[in-house]
Amino acid sequence: MAFGRVGVCLAAAVAFAALSAPASAQSLWDRMFRAPATSTPAPCALDSCSTPAQPTPAVAPLPASIAPGNFDFYLLTLSWSPGFCDSGGAAKSPDQCSIGSGLGFVVHGLWPQFDRGYPSDCNPNAPQPSRIALELTHGIFPNEGLARYEWRKHGTCTGLSPQAYFADVRRAREEIFIPEALAAPREQLTMAPIEITRAFIAANPGLRADNMAVGCLHGELQDVKICLSKDLRAFANCDEVTRGTCRAQSVAIPPLH
Repeated sequence: MAFGRVGVCLAAAVAFAALSAPASAQSLWDRMFRAPATSTPAPCALDSCSTPAQPTPAVAPLPASIAPGNFDFYLLTLSWSPGFCDSGGAAKSPDQCSIGSGLGFVVHGLWPQFDRGYPSDCNPNAPQPSRIALELTHGIFPNEGLARYEWRKHGTCTGLSPQAYFADVRRAREEIFIPEALAAPREQLTMAPIEITRAFIAANPGLRADNMAVGCLHGELQDVKICLSKDLRAFANCDEVTRGTCRAQSVAIPPLH
């Protein structure tokens, strides 16, 4: 009760001061009765007010069960540049698709894979590829932009440094022989996906149909995917990959630009 009397008297004093010196009275009132601007607001009761929006993380957190270096095999994807360019790729990679580039099969990526699914974007804080590392990509990837992207999305899941990853990409590409008929066609070819598979099998001893897949889009060859062991010393079985092979009876193989 004593506290109530003091409070009433103090409020009256402030009000009286406001009549003669508004600015100083207002300042006194603010200092004594208003909560600081940085104070924590009262919690909402049930759904009586909305929860403040939380910032979305730039990169989704990786599940604890998936760590760099934890995967089952590699998937080497060789993109057929003319087919890629005919299917909207020219807008994505004009240098790759320019007339006179002469590009046929190029590396799209060397991807760590699980028997089902795959990891990606495993380390947002991974180091950027050095100039020495990027030099390993020349003649393998169509451009450095794709190489950098592939490192961020897939290379960071290997547990390797950028230089070691790109060295493995080069090694994997150099171990695969392109069938002579598909190396540099100057006229459009038409082949069944199974014929493309057989041509790669004939050119690469040990390769089987259950180690690869042929990709197509809008009736044209897009890529050839080949599954490799983690040490790149053998071909790997990959049922999930082979199930995605092209189902068309035949596909066009446009010539080099």
